[in-house]
Amino acid sequence: MKPCITDKDGVLKIDDQLCFALYSASRAITKQYAFLLEDMGITYPQYLALMVLWERDGLLIQEIAASMELDSATTTPLIQRLEKLDLVTRQRSQEDQRRVYVFLTPKGRKNFDKAIHIPHGLGCATGISPETAHMLIDEMKKIKNFIAGNE
Repeated sequence: MKPCITDKDGVLKIDDQLCFALYSASRAITKQYAFLLEDMGITYPQYLALMVLWERDGLLIQEIAASMELDSATTTPLIQRLEKLDLVTRQRSQEDQRRVYVFLTPKGRKNFDKAIHIPHGLGCATGISPETAHMLIDEMKKIKNFIAGNE
């Protein structure tokens, strides 16, 4: 058996790391979303893109990417897959062909009615109350803003 090489205070124990707790929880939540989104036939990133469009339809791909904190190169294939599912349609700007707008299709708008219950379903799956969820969201935003130098 190999000897343990951690420090005596256990500073590098994986279970005591904030980064691992966030990573592990994120993976568990994403896995639960896969189950909740099964009926809609979409993935978690596709769900996020649809949420952006349900909030404000007719956005540029770059605007969707910014809302999801992704780059356009990652967002474009995601939007293309949503288009193949007939949930969105892309339209090039008449003024500038490089600008591509994304619009919900009737089927994409109808999926809002299915998705409206997903946050409650996730709350039930995690055992987290709406109040605790809002508190956690606020704390995660504070961490992100602090790291970005915005606080």
